[in-house]
Order: sequence, then structure tokens, then C-alpha cells
Amino acid sequence: MSATLFVGIGELATPVQSGSWEVRTVRDAGLMVEDGTVRWVGPRADAPATADTVDLGGGVVLPGFVDAHTHLAFAGHRADELAMRAAGMDFAAIAAGGGGIRKTVRHTRAASERELLEAVSGRARRMLANGTTTAEVKTGYGLDQETEQRLLAVYASLAAASPLTVVPTYLAAHAVPPEYDGKRGAYLEEVVLPGVAPAAALGARAVDMFVEQGYFQADDARRLAEAARAHGLGLRLHVDQLGDHGGAALAAELGAASADHLEHTGPEGIAALASSRTVPVLLPASVLGLGLQRYPDARAMIDRGLPVVLATDFNPGSSPTLSVPFVMALATRTMRMTPDEALVATTVNAAQSLGLADRGTLAPGQRADFTVWDCTDYREVACWFGFELCSRTVIESRTVHLARRDPQDPRPGETA
Repeated sequence: MSATLFVGIGELATPVQSGSWEVRTVRDAGLMVEDGTVRWVGPRADAPATADTVDLGGGVVLPGFVDAHTHLAFAGHRADELAMRAAGMDFAAIAAGGGGIRKTVRHTRAASERELLEAVSGRARRMLANGTTTAEVKTGYGLDQETEQRLLAVYASLAAASPLTVVPTYLAAHAVPPEYDGKRGAYLEEVVLPGVAPAAALGARAVDMFVEQGYFQADDARRLAEAARAHGLGLRLHVDQLGDHGGAALAAELGAASADHLEHTGPEGIAALASSRTVPVLLPASVLGLGLQRYPDARAMIDRGLPVVLATDFNPGSSPTLSVPFVMALATRTMRMTPDEALVATTVNAAQSLGLADRGTLAPGQRADFTVWDCTDYREVACWFGFELCSRTVIESRTVHLARRDPQDPRPGETA
């Protein structure tokens, strides 16, 4: 296959490694791709000659986003909880009243595999339209062997049909279902741990657990980690979302690939992460979604040299968003992250947290997963929010999303 040179790039911005990752920009850039892989990137004037040229029409080119924490497969919605939160009910009170995760579990158990596949396929298309090209996707709304395995089968079908790369995670330890009320240990023994082997067979890459008071405890996580290792799966943990219970240190102790949430993680937990290879995955949209005020201390983590990741935490309750740019906008406003740090956190850091070394940057040898944005400066992607700026999404050099822009419609910040 001959190489294709993509031109018409007002600005190309990509993480590059110079000790740590930093963002480098090229104005009036060219991007050469062959067999789905980047072969050359630089100023258009210096581009190698090629017979095949594609004009992207201007704008900003970025690597495709890697959304490293989503709960993509579920049925139903939880829009009624908005009024409950407005009345002052918190996460625990809504859950105690039969809402929260358990409500979604009821709807998901009742849904067929076909219905679930239709739902996740639609969500995947919206991800592509927002610039996401790779996503970690969790189970966790089945909480029984049959439904958890059905969710993994849905993800396998999605992977076969969609250009989106999906990385499945087994999260049966999301909550204790009502039939096991007061019997967390029995649920762990009878459902969660026996489900690890079939989850691996159905394509899961990792296991996960929600470690919080009222959910699962440190010893439960240790047992799950042992089962994961026995079946060649990685470990990811939801920790320190509702309080600082030593979850970050636990994730570091267990060698987890990631510690996710970390809203309440203090200096000791950050120090433990800094002494480990566990990556912090921060989810500011879930803080906003729950109407809370405490965001993760991203600044302290970055200052300790941690490779911070930002992700959507897409789910029907606390974070009903598929937009990585919206998460970047939140992070720059609530967690003192710069636009450059937010871009690194949603591309190369996120890819590496999933063990994917072939994406997250636009450099020779990397997958040609990239996006085109209807703006003139890459920092605008984290500046504007509330509407879609992504005009094109390309995966392995194939256009998988193309927005139709009215030429009379000005870019944000311009006048007609």
C-alpha cells in the first residue's frame, strides 16, 4: 500500500518525550501514514513526495484520545436522581433507597444481549465523534455470573464491529447485589472470584474492585489480585472516592496498573503511588456529576512526577458524559492542570496505563489514530466546552467520523 500524506493541518500538537512528556506543535504540518502507521510527521514543506495526498481542510490535529475508565455497557438511565441530589440526598442515601448502581443492575439484567449491543454501539459512535479512539470498558452492572459474562460478550461484539479499540475490564466487585445483602463474603466467594477465569476467557484484560466503606475492603482486593495474577489479568482499583481509606497505598502495595478516582487521597497516598508503578486515573466529571466539591489533588501528583491520567468515568449515574474534551475543560479549571498536562493525560499517559505503547502520540511507528478539530490552537480543545469541535476522527488512517460543517458557521471565538 502506498503512503498517504495528510496536509491542510493548521497546527499539529502531540506529546513528545524529553525526559518527561511535553507537547510539541508544528504549524502548517504534514502527516504521512502507511499501512495504518505514522511514517513521518513535520512541516509540510519538508514532507517526502507521495502520489496520495489528503487535505484535512485546516484546523488542529491531535492524537486520538484514550479514555482509560468507562462503564460503557448498561441499560436504562438514572435521570430521576438529579432531583434527589437537588433535595440534598447523597450517594449513599440514594443507594440505600434502591437507586444508584443497583437500579442500573436491575435494568441491565433485564436487557438482552442485542439491546445492550445496540446501546454500546451508539455510545461508541458518540465517543468517536468526540475524538476518542480507544476506551477501557468495564462490566459491573450485572453482578451475577450470567449478566457479567453477557456484558463481556457484548464488548467482544463491539470490538469486532466498531473501529473503536475496546479494552475490557471485569468489575463484578462494583457493589454487592440485593440478593447478597449482608453477605459480602459469600458474594465474593460465589460470584466475583469464580468469575475471573471465564472473564479472562471472554477477553477481559484486567479486573477491578470498588474499595470503599460499605462496598469492598482491602482484604477483598488482595484476594481478587491473587485471582487476577493466576489468570494473567491486570488489576485496576476504584479507591479513595468517598474518603481517604488508604486505597491509593493499597493499589500501590498490590501492584495495580491504576488507582482510579483518588478524590480524597492525601500526601501519604500520593507518596505511595510515587514509589510504585501504579498510575493515578482522575475522574473530575464524576465529582461534578455527584454535586461534590472535592477534586483529586492533581497538582500534587504531577509535582511528584506521577503520570496522571484523565478519563470520563462514563456511567449513567455520577458521570453521564462521553466527552474527553469536557473532562479536560474541568481538569484545567478545578485541578490546576495546564492544557498541555490535560492533553498528555488523555493520550500517551492514558495509553500507557492500559499497556498500549503503540498510540497516544503522533510519531513514526505509532498507530495513525488522530483527530481534527475545528479551531486554530490546540489549547482551545480544553477551553471551549458544551459543543462538539471534532470535525474528523481517523483510526489507522481510515476516517471513522466526519462532521459536516456549515462554511457560514464561524469557529469558536470568531465572528461571522
